[in-house]
Amino acid sequence: MIGVSVLGISGSVGQSTVKVLRQFPEHFSLKTFSVHGNVEYAKSLIGEFSPELVCVTDPTKRGALGESYLNTKILYGEEGLLDLVTNSSVRVVVTAIVGARGVLPTISSIKAGKKIAIANKETLVTFGPLINQLLEKHKVSLVPVDSEHNALFQLINREERSNIRAITLTASGGSFRKMPLEDLPNVTIKQALNHPTWSMGPKITVDSAGLINKGLEVIEAHFLFGFSYDQIEVVIHPQSLTHGIIETLDGACLQYTSHPDMIYPIAHSLFYPEPTPKLLIDRKPVTWGSMEFFPPDYKRYPGLKLAFDAGKAGGVAPCIFNAANEEAVTLFLNEEIRFIDIPKIIESCLSHIPNSFPDELEEYLSVDKETRNYVLNQFSKMQVKV
Repeated sequence: MIGVSVLGISGSVGQSTVKVLRQFPEHFSLKTFSVHGNVEYAKSLIGEFSPELVCVTDPTKRGALGESYLNTKILYGEEGLLDLVTNSSVRVVVTAIVGARGVLPTISSIKAGKKIAIANKETLVTFGPLINQLLEKHKVSLVPVDSEHNALFQLINREERSNIRAITLTASGGSFRKMPLEDLPNVTIKQALNHPTWSMGPKITVDSAGLINKGLEVIEAHFLFGFSYDQIEVVIHPQSLTHGIIETLDGACLQYTSHPDMIYPIAHSLFYPEPTPKLLIDRKPVTWGSMEFFPPDYKRYPGLKLAFDAGKAGGVAPCIFNAANEEAVTLFLNEEIRFIDIPKIIESCLSHIPNSFPDELEEYLSVDKETRNYVLNQFSKMQVKV
């Protein structure tokens, strides 16, 4: 029985993880988990799984479950996340919280020797060099949960590294793939949150609408797999059936294809290095229908190009990109800026905040804070267009 900790269990990845745990009760036990503010969901999971520790991170919910609930100890605040991942009964940590705040519990998990199933892409985007150093030092396995990276992870492990010419991430194209460019300045929050394929949280859905999420995944892929940015490609694939492609030296392409459901990569990451031992969903290839692939248009998705630029620049540029995007998406969801202003704000941050190549976490955190302050000071509640 493998003890599991899930950070961000009330989000889309967290809830999909719960589905997998229910399918394999003889293999996994939910020992600890966190929610932000969904206390009622936490209560239901405590009643179902009887975990040892639960953390509620929303400061407005402090004390909502008391010090214990049904014999489960309750912690409050983000500092409690560190206790969840270092708990002695936990062997696998699923990091499904959104944003750069996932870095500290990820680092604690690595230092504690836990296997990490990572769905928090911002940790690698922002602190990639440091995370890779820690993984090597502590000999810890990190398995990506994002469907695209998990697909590439499986494909790369099945092929001689020297025979791989390029890797490709697929993207649905988001909510505005077919919208006329002249209409993008006027899109609403409701339109941005209407993703054609996946059911996700608001931040990642907005990211996907502008392919900024794919840009983050490009940077993440660089740190996960070590390929140069010239070897990483993105294609629009509206059906979301193929999740990753590797191209071999002779020009052949191997692809990982499955029904678009997160239980596949989650189950793989939990069982790795062993295979998932039973059928998850019975969807034969004859049910897939047609599949389309075409290149992204940078006029429609300027944030994707900015991600490649930030990745190639290296240093803290990816950190700036991520922090600027997080704050800009929040401003959009608060109706303070337009959707098309998000990449403009990111570009402004990359232009105004100096790049550097630090060695310490504190220096990255300082740049992250500087970037967020810049966005809030320059663009929050702005009265003029960007």
